[in-house]
Order: sequence, then structure tokens, then C-alpha cells
Amino acid sequence: MPRARDIDACPGALRVHQAADGALVRVRLPGGIITAAQLATLARLSSGVGSGTLELTARGNVQLRGIRDVEAAAGALAAAGLLPSATHERVRNIVASPLSGRVGGKADVRPWVGELDAAIRAEPALAELGGRFWFSVDDGRADVSGLGADVGVHVLDDGCALVLAGRNTGVRVNNVTETLLAIALRFVEVRGKAWRVSELADINKLLPGVELRPAFPPLTRGPVGWIPQDDGRVALGAAVPLGVLAARVAECLAAIEAPLVVTPWRSVLVCDLSEEVADAALRVLAPLGLVFDEASPWLRVSACTGSPGCARSAADVRTDAAQSLGPHGAASVVHRHFVGCERACGSPPAGEVLVATGQGYRLVRSVATASAAKPGAGGRHANSP
Repeated sequence: MPRARDIDACPGALRVHQAADGALVRVRLPGGIITAAQLATLARLSSGVGSGTLELTARGNVQLRGIRDVEAAAGALAAAGLLPSATHERVRNIVASPLSGRVGGKADVRPWVGELDAAIRAEPALAELGGRFWFSVDDGRADVSGLGADVGVHVLDDGCALVLAGRNTGVRVNNVTETLLAIALRFVEVRGKAWRVSELADINKLLPGVELRPAFPPLTRGPVGWIPQDDGRVALGAAVPLGVLAARVAECLAAIEAPLVVTPWRSVLVCDLSEEVADAALRVLAPLGLVFDEASPWLRVSACTGSPGCARSAADVRTDAAQSLGPHGAASVVHRHFVGCERACGSPPAGEVLVATGQGYRLVRSVATASAAKPGAGGRHANSP
């Protein structure tokens, strides 16, 4: 159903959200791609004028909380290349297969991410798209198509398929950027009060004659551990418990000076490493709390911000989520997402969603969880040393 409000309140780097713990800045990272220098900038900002932590989001973006000087933060982000457009900074929501071009997949989709981002920023009408609308680019391994993007493409053996709301349309795509841009522009025209494609009362207003096929199976976690790349180098997949990355740990990741990808499963890929560097990095990072074990119970739990950061929350959901990982939690194979109110922010497309009631938690949704993506993970350093 369409949302009742007329104003999009989704935060960005310039239009911030005033949370209970101060100003919240959300930095968009198309494709999750971020350089070591840019991550170091975010870590310094958080340490200097924020909460001292970075939050990884379910769209592969990064949030900074408790920002005491919003103007200084915006200036630093712009100088680091993280704010290339003041008018379109909230609509650069592009999620792509994080290992594309490095491990498996039917195509390297990274060039499409860059082209699409540039095209979005160049189209004035898309400034009205809204901060919740997002694009997906799946390289054929079916890792991000099931996450429910508003519009995306899924690479096939003989081309690309158009995806709407996580479902294959059966429509073949010749020009990826041109097609996705056209769908987004059409959505702006017909959306009414809807902010997401799934909220449209009639999907045929967006794409006449379309019949959506079954949804792609959703994943709740991405690759972790030691991941051999196709070129002989190594990527390290580091899961971040509850998506909260301490600034000092972010500085350690940046110090490796390697390409980084923030994934929609609240993890970080450190890419293009030699075996020697990867081995040394793993031994430093694992004791800092990053998770490299694909069997870790931390991969099966997530949470919204909760109290005290969110005034709407009925509980400190992050603490409760962490405490749930006792004997029962460790044995569970179902992903559980803890939320502080009915808005259920950050809920994954599969697993259980539990909402705080003030006296405990109530199950509000349970959806079958797909198998986790394991492209190349599980090598000799799959577990933390």
C-alpha cells in the first residue's frame, strides 16, 4: 500500500535525521565500493565528531551517528569523493553482486554500477526519486536479485533479465543503464504517494503488460572467510556483528590499503590481496571482533538501532540480539532480526522478524531463508585463527 506521508524522510549526508542520539548521516556507496582512503575518512569523522562507530546498512551503505558538526562532516565527505552530487546524494542506491569481476559470476557488473550512478546524477528528474528506491545489478549468481530491489537486472547465460521488486519480469534488457534509468523515470511519473515499486497499486502503470514471475530466493548472509579470487589473489570476507563497526577497526581495515566492498549483509570484503598480506591481515583483524567463520552464529542475527539511539524503540534490541546467541541461538539455522517498533527497520527479506513489546518480543514475520552465498569461501583460513 502507498505510504501516507508526502515527504521522504530518508536521511542522507546533507539532509540528516535527528535521532535520539544526535544527527544521523547516511553515506551512499553505489555497489558498496569504497576506497581505503574513504573508509579512513569515515573513521576519522566518527571518532572526531560522532559516536565512534560506523553502521553498515542492508543496502551496502554506511551511517554515522551522533554527528555534532554536520557541515564539517559534509565538507569532509565531499573532499573524499563520497558526496559527488548535492541534489542526488540520497538516490544513489545501487546494490551489486559484491564479488563480481573477482570470483565467479556470468559477467563483471562493476562498469554498469559506475555508468548507472553517473546517469542517475545527470538526470534532474531523478532527484525526486526518494531515498528508499534502489537498484540491483546481479551478475548471475543470484545473490542480490532476491533482496527485493525496486528495479534491477539479472545476468543470464545469453543476456540480462529485468527485475522488479525482486521478481523476474521475463523482459530482456539490451542496454542496462538506459533501461534502469527509464524505469526509474517512469516510476517518478506514476508513483503518487508510493516510495517503492512494491507499494504501487498497479504495476502495469510502470511496465504495461508485465506479469511478474516468482521471486528470486533471498539470501540473509554473504561470503565470509578466505575467498580465492579467479586471478589467484585473495579476498577476505569480514562479517561485522550487528553491522556496528568501531572506528578503530575501520582504521585497521583502511590501513591494509586494498579495495573494499561493503555488502548488503553488513560485512566488508577486503579484495585483491596476496596470500601473504591476506594471512597477516586475517591475524590482525579477527581478534578485533570481525567474523571470518561461516559457521558463526553472528551471521544469523541482526537488529535495528533500537534504544537508546532511536526514540521509537521499546528496547535495546542490539543487546537483546547479542544475548540471544546462547545455546539455543547458536543451534538455530533461522536468521532472526530484532526490531524496536512496528516499522521493523532493516528487516531482511527472509528469516524471522521479532518486534519488542516492552515485555519481550513478538514474532511478526517468518519467511523461509535461502542458502547463504559461498563463492569460494571455506578455504584454509575460513575460520578465525
